[in-house]
Amino acid sequence: MSENFGSPGQIQPLSIGNVVSAAVRLYRSHLKTYLKLALTAHLWVLVPIYGWAKYAAISGLISRLAFGELIYQPESVQAASSHINPRLWSFLRVGFQVGISLLVIYFGLAIVGSLLGGLIGVVLGGILGVSTGITVTIMGVIVTIVLVLLGLTWFYSRWVVAEVPLAVEENINGGESVARSWELTKASVLRIQGVVLIAFVVTLPLVFVLNYIPQLFLVKLERGSTIYGIVYIISMIGSLVGGVFVMPFWQALKAVLYLDLRSRREGLGLQLR
Repeated sequence: MSENFGSPGQIQPLSIGNVVSAAVRLYRSHLKTYLKLALTAHLWVLVPIYGWAKYAAISGLISRLAFGELIYQPESVQAASSHINPRLWSFLRVGFQVGISLLVIYFGLAIVGSLLGGLIGVVLGGILGVSTGITVTIMGVIVTIVLVLLGLTWFYSRWVVAEVPLAVEENINGGESVARSWELTKASVLRIQGVVLIAFVVTLPLVFVLNYIPQLFLVKLERGSTIYGIVYIISMIGSLVGGVFVMPFWQALKAVLYLDLRSRREGLGLQLR
């Protein structure tokens, strides 16, 4: 894949489809390396604090490797790790900062959505002359779901590449990396939301088969039974495998987005392989 961004005056953002297809091709061409790193990252999750930092750092490592391929400056895993490892705790900080921020935003949107939906329900109930209680409940649920989904995807789009600057750029810390993502994405939120939606659809079949289907079986089984234990173990293994396969794709996608955003906003004049 070769797509020239050109000079600063000619730089155009990649389309939603181009971003996703670039990530898919990059992921497929380095499948073995990325899957090995993703498996290591998911095993580290079992170790509290330090293991979580390792998971976050390896996520950044995959994005750095992908970014290097995109700009024709590939690195070995060892060379890239020498840049990533000293920033281990900064990657953990980025993960916690973004995660906690999204959690607070989620609760705030849920509260606002339920109040707004209830108000709309009362007004509609009075106008239409239907049961106010039922109308309030229905409108509250609908408005809350819509507001939460739109709001979370908007904020997630602003922080989608939060760890990539830390993985790629010099002389930057965790807080600055999050702020860098916010700055780079400010004029591209709707396009990034489209990329996130398409990427979610692309990975949904795999996630559904490995993560959701085993969970559906658990609902119908009696807790504590032998069969429940077996299905639960299968479910955990499926979740692990699903995470291992999906994680590198998302990190490659972030690398493509980051390069696109920097090239468009800062005129790097780079080529996308």
